[in-house]
Amino acid sequence: MAAHQQLLYHVVFSTRQRRPLLQNDQFRENVWAYMAGIASNLDGLAIRIGGYHDHAHLLVRIPAKISVSDFVGRLKANTSKHINDSRDAVLKFHWQDGYGAFTVSPSQQDSVVAYIDSQMEHHRKQSFQDEFLAILKRHEVKYDPRYVWE
Repeated sequence: MAAHQQLLYHVVFSTRQRRPLLQNDQFRENVWAYMAGIASNLDGLAIRIGGYHDHAHLLVRIPAKISVSDFVGRLKANTSKHINDSRDAVLKFHWQDGYGAFTVSPSQQDSVVAYIDSQMEHHRKQSFQDEFLAILKRHEVKYDPRYVWE
């Protein structure tokens, strides 16, 4: 029998030191579009990408032939390189080293898309740090507080 897989993930990561480098609306949208292209180049599918001034949320299908860590690492590295190569800035753009990746059931896809779409409004009330810790708790992920922000 052939293998049939549907691997859907909600991936979350911030800019290094949670610097608000994505404040410009056009720039931020261009970053999301570029990420979608990288996901496609990796044989994945970006269903939705969004975020706030200091972080990104992605709802992506990741192919089984690549590990989640490789997919996210390559996505972040290629995006950072593109940003740094395409603009003159004293401060280089970097994503944080870590990330969160959470499996999503197809029945929850629409709610995750709505959540990603509401990030600008959501972060008027809650910081990224509080949001990320709440996501970890909701998904019952154990973490060491000393390293969660690396």
